[in-house]
Amino acid sequence: MAILIFAEHQNGKPNKTAKELASYAAALAEQTGDQTLALGFGITEPGELYQYGIQKVLNVDDARFGTFNAMAYAQALQQAAAQTGANLIITGQSADGMYLTPLLAGLMKAAYVSQVISLPESTDPFTVKRKSFSNKAIATVALKGDVKILNIAKNSFGLKEKAVDGSMETFQPQVDDAVFEDIKSVKVEKATGKVPLGDAEIIVSAGRGLKGPENWGMIEELAEVLGAATACSKPVADMGWRPHTEHVGQTGKQVAPNLYIAIGISGAIQHLAGVNSSKNILVINIDPEAPFFKAADYGVVGDAFEVVPKLIEKLKAFKAEH
Repeated sequence: MAILIFAEHQNGKPNKTAKELASYAAALAEQTGDQTLALGFGITEPGELYQYGIQKVLNVDDARFGTFNAMAYAQALQQAAAQTGANLIITGQSADGMYLTPLLAGLMKAAYVSQVISLPESTDPFTVKRKSFSNKAIATVALKGDVKILNIAKNSFGLKEKAVDGSMETFQPQVDDAVFEDIKSVKVEKATGKVPLGDAEIIVSAGRGLKGPENWGMIEELAEVLGAATACSKPVADMGWRPHTEHVGQTGKQVAPNLYIAIGISGAIQHLAGVNSSKNILVINIDPEAPFFKAADYGVVGDAFEVVPKLIEKLKAFKAEH
C-alpha cells in the first residue's frame, strides 16, 4: 500500500505546506511500512520533497491544471490513489487543500478528518487528534474504512528532514473537459508581500487602527525587517485598503505562524478563529481593553504610530549589531 500527499508548490518548488505533509507522511510510513508518494501539478523542482521523505513524485504536466480547479484536482488525486494503491491520502489546511479534500472524500467514499494535529495514536483502530470548536478544543477521532483521508492543520507537525533517493514521473489523469468548463478562473489575485502568507514563520497584520491605506508603509517595513508576510483584518480588506488575499480570520485565511503580530486589531472572535493556532501572538493596541489582549502572549498598550517606528528602529539596530 502507499501514502499519497497533495503537494502544492510556488513557482515549481514545493511550498512549506507540501514539505510539512511530506514530513508527516514519512513519519507515518515508519508506523505503517507504506511507500510515500506525492501528486503535484506543475512541480519542476521536486528535490525538497525527497529531502523530507517522499520516495516518488507523480507530476501532472497538463495546461488544463495550470489554475486550481477543486473537482479536477480531486479526480486526479482519486485516480492517482487508484493507480498506486494508496489507501492513506494527506492534504494540507491551505485554501486549495480545504476546498478539494471534502470533494475527494466523497468521490472515494473515504473516512475523512480535518485539522489533524498529530500522528495516529493507534493504527488499529486508526485514531488521530484534531482541532475542534474553532481551535478551542481537541477531539480524538477513530477512522473506519479502507481509505482514509487526513487534512493536516498548519504548522502542527513541523518540517522534519528525512532524505531519500526519490524519483519523479509524469502522471496523466483522465479528466473530462466539461469539469474545467463548469468552473473557470477569471482572475488570479496574488498577495503583494514578498513572503507567501501560507509559508510565513512570522506575520505582521494590521486593522482599522491604521486609519487608512496610506499608513501601511510602516507595516510593510516592519515585515521586511522581520522577513515576514503581511496580513489584515476583514474590515480592512472589505474597505479595499488591502487585497482580500491578505485577509485572515474565520472567513479568510487561517494561519499558524510561529509569531503573529497584530497591530490596531481589536480581536473580534471571527479574527481570533483564524489566528489562534499561532505559536506566539504579540498585540499592539492603544486600547487596553481590546479583546485581543486576552489571547495574546505578549501585549503592548500604545499608539501604533509611535510603537511600530520605534520597534523597527530597534530591530534594525539589533540586526546591524548581529
